[in-house]
Amino acid sequence: MPTANRNPEIRKDAVNNRWVILSSARSRRPSDFKSKSQSKTDSNSTSNAQPQCPFCAGNEHQCAPEIFRVPEDSTSDWKVRVIENLYPALSRQPEVKSDHEEYCQANGTAGEVSLGGFGFHDVIIESPVHSVHLPDLSPAGVAVVLLAYKKRIEQLCAVDSISFVQVFKNHGASAGASMSHSHSQILALPVVPTTASTRLDSMKEYHNQTGRCSLCDIHTDNFLIDESTHFISIAPFASTFPFEIWIVPRHHSSHYHELDEDKAIDLGGLLKLTLLKLSLQLNDPPYNFMIHTSPLQVTSSQSPYTHWYIQIVPQLSTIGGFEMGTGCYINPVFPEDAAKILREVEVPKKE
Repeated sequence: MPTANRNPEIRKDAVNNRWVILSSARSRRPSDFKSKSQSKTDSNSTSNAQPQCPFCAGNEHQCAPEIFRVPEDSTSDWKVRVIENLYPALSRQPEVKSDHEEYCQANGTAGEVSLGGFGFHDVIIESPVHSVHLPDLSPAGVAVVLLAYKKRIEQLCAVDSISFVQVFKNHGASAGASMSHSHSQILALPVVPTTASTRLDSMKEYHNQTGRCSLCDIHTDNFLIDESTHFISIAPFASTFPFEIWIVPRHHSSHYHELDEDKAIDLGGLLKLTLLKLSLQLNDPPYNFMIHTSPLQVTSSQSPYTHWYIQIVPQLSTIGGFEMGTGCYINPVFPEDAAKILREVEVPKKE
């Protein structure tokens, strides 16, 4: 049914236990959605390095300490570097104390909990070249970045007090990127965030009702965008945002760091294609990309319903008081329309 003739719908996201209103009443046609400003402010630069950019090859001394690089024995010819964040949200010192921790304990304040801000906040520099962004890399090049995520998560698994790891990428200033050089970030926490625990509870409820995994059962009929050997890309049934995309492993997997090299290359190709399609269709929009993986300590009873996936959200709309007050979002683009448009985007092949 064309968007203009659709009635509003209220749909439930069974993965995240979230209601979404789909309403095109005040919207443009889905094909008219474009980013108001391109995210790559330096995309026309012909220089491989920017003297003022600490992420460029040759400027490594301007960065916070390096954790590792790929290849490990590389010098100026590195492909990916993982470094500490120069301005971390958390302290890497386990003994860090909260100013309010003792007060809360001494006064027995109900519901008020304060912990020391221990954790890890790292940066993944995705290319040594300033003008090269993630979708500019080959599928194997994207895989190098994806496997760097995996390696760092595995390292963080060895820290007993770390419970949860979030990998994310902010592309473009309005999506939260403070540096234009292509990079992503990892935060490792001693607690499981509410959004993640809610997702697990929702997946458990679906499994209890059906005996199946909600992501293994996910709708694909009118929502499929592209597929590869090991992954599918879809516009989810209850998309929270216009042109939101999920990339989901075809086969059940609880943790992102279970990814092997062959699957990383396969995922790299699909992720590259997805980002290129978004860029072409939506005028190179700022976007956020999140890897939703399970908490590090998943029990054998939780494994049947925990399934990781990647969420990509182009920044095309703003949230208001209704969304903040209810946690229920209004999406002006029906996901089946977004999926059809993105399926039909033709990505030029390089000579």
